[in-house]
Amino acid sequence: METGGSIFEMEAIEVASSNQSKIKERLFKLDEIAQFDSEAGKKTIFYETEFMAGAVWCLEPGQKVVNHSHSTSDDIWICMQGTGTFYPGFGEAVEITKGDIIFSERGQQHGMVNTGKEQFVFVGVAGPMPMDFISHEE
Repeated sequence: METGGSIFEMEAIEVASSNQSKIKERLFKLDEIAQFDSEAGKKTIFYETEFMAGAVWCLEPGQKVVNHSHSTSDDIWICMQGTGTFYPGFGEAVEITKGDIIFSERGQQHGMVNTGKEQFVFVGVAGPMPMDFISHEE
């Protein structure tokens, strides 16, 4: 009597079904996450595990993310909208705009100011967790 497949095929099917894509937990809509605050830049965390975190930062013109570093985590910022100035430390300033990607290794300073006339949005992804925050503002 045919049972429909080998034990290896059945194990593969079980593993595949237990690892379904769970797309509703993996797909995020920027326009549903982005939130602005007229008083200060707004950070909205949309994903966090023991390994990494993802957040959307929204800055009105003139608002900033203070210059800081993380002793345990790398940080990637992906500019989605607007223009701004990125501060990598050491008195440097780099103009950035939509489509730019910035990588800061653990220990490297990074900060941002919306220097444009429109709202500025960037996505940040960092890990590993937990992530500390060391301010370098004077």
